Amino acid sequence: MSTTLKVLLLLILVFSHHADSGSIVKFLPGFEGPLPFELETGYIGIGEEENLQLFYYFIKSKKNPKEDPLLLWLNGGPGCSSLEGLLFENGPVAVKVEVYNGSLVSLVSTTYSWTQMANIIYLDQPVGAGFSYSRTPLGKTNDTNEAKMIHEFLQKWLSKHPQFFSNPFYATGDSYSGKTVPALVQEISQGH
Repeated sequence: MSTTLKVLLLLILVFSHHADSGSIVKFLPGFEGPLPFELETGYIGIGEEENLQLFYYFIKSKKNPKEDPLLLWLNGGPGCSSLEGLLFENGPVAVKVEVYNGSLVSLVSTTYSWTQMANIIYLDQPVGAGFSYSRTPLGKTNDTNEAKMIHEFLQKWLSKHPQFFSNPFYATGDSYSGKTVPALVQEISQGH
């Protein structure tokens, strides 16, 4: 198992003890002091009985949260946690690059975060990625079904965060999300 994967698994375990639906996280293990940004984590139930629980990390824009874009970030894979995007690609904290010695990794602030100018929802999807889970056995899925679930997630998330409803919206990600994002945009544009 690679060092990066070990670090990521350790951080996922650490985050899981702090994750509650709609909770504000002020401190992270490995980060010195309080977080210099607002981090909300939580679950949104999907489906009629909400058997699917999609986990998200939400970080407000540092510049102007009321007017800056709302961005949905999806990691590819499929099946990679969006924690990877948050810590290794475009989030306001990153894993400090140093030789891993088996202890808790250190987190440091970044200067390149997209949250400098955007509100970002990092979504663990599909179900089974990161902290997202199902209360019942999962059937087969496809990109179209995933797009429908993400669209439902967005509608429910926005109903809990109506202050972001009029912000410009962008969906993006990396790797396999290049298939999911277009399907999602089509789903949204068709207003299903």
